Amino acid sequence: MLNLLSIVIGVVALLLAIPATLPLLGWGNWFVLPIALVGTVIGAMSSRNGGRNFCLIVFVLATIRLMLGGGIF
Repeated sequence: MLNLLSIVIGVVALLLAIPATLPLLGWGNWFVLPIALVGTVIGAMSSRNGGRNFCLIVFVLATIRLMLGGGIF
């Protein structure tokens, strides 16, 4: 059950991260990072790793996008 919840949180974070990849919307990744981190923690409490890994991928993508934009853009 926790794995499914983690996947749902990861999908929400991914849906928020998609528009944040556009120029001048990179600041939206600051909202995505804590959501993906919560999903990772919930996924870590599960017996499966799928949800945790998905949230980690979303977290890494949002972090890379923030680094490319200098943390703001």
